[in-house]
Amino acid sequence: MSAQAERPGFRLIVGLGNPGREYRDTRHNVGFMIADRLAARERVAFRTEKTWRAEVARAGNLVLCKPLTYMNLSGQSVHPLSQFYKIDTAQILVVLDDMALPLGKLRLRASGSAGGHNGLRSLIEHFGTAELPRLRVGIGAAPGEATGHVLGRFALEEKAALEQSLDRAVSAVDCACDRGLEAAMTAFN
Repeated sequence: MSAQAERPGFRLIVGLGNPGREYRDTRHNVGFMIADRLAARERVAFRTEKTWRAEVARAGNLVLCKPLTYMNLSGQSVHPLSQFYKIDTAQILVVLDDMALPLGKLRLRASGSAGGHNGLRSLIEHFGTAELPRLRVGIGAAPGEATGHVLGRFALEEKAALEQSLDRAVSAVDCACDRGLEAAMTAFN
């Protein structure tokens, strides 16, 4: 994926997470981590856009977004941003954590339910459709209470697997942008 290239597919990559230093390295912020890696690689910086309550970066015709509304209200940020840029839901790829998947496992889908993820639920409610392409990134199952798990940090022994997972997720986003969702699903699911 090159900042100069025009991409026929996805125009908006939304990394879900929670704003603030206290959430920076938590499991729930995997979407933010991937958006940060994409921006760094493309040598673009996120700017806070108060209009959309989001951090936004532009790389060619691609918009990267990190909602600042907190996870459960992500749709309040992403929906108006997509309307401003005239981006259809088929051109949006949502990147989010999934505790139903083992750490490092990826799952790309063109649509589906929120699957218990409140950020995705907010997006579905605000867009009025479940036809939102998404990349779910496994963070491992909660050994106990779910909230503490998703808002917790990765253990030291999970760091290597996390790094591989983030690199693989960036490659999956690239593949989806360059070759389409079906090709990315075949390669990464």
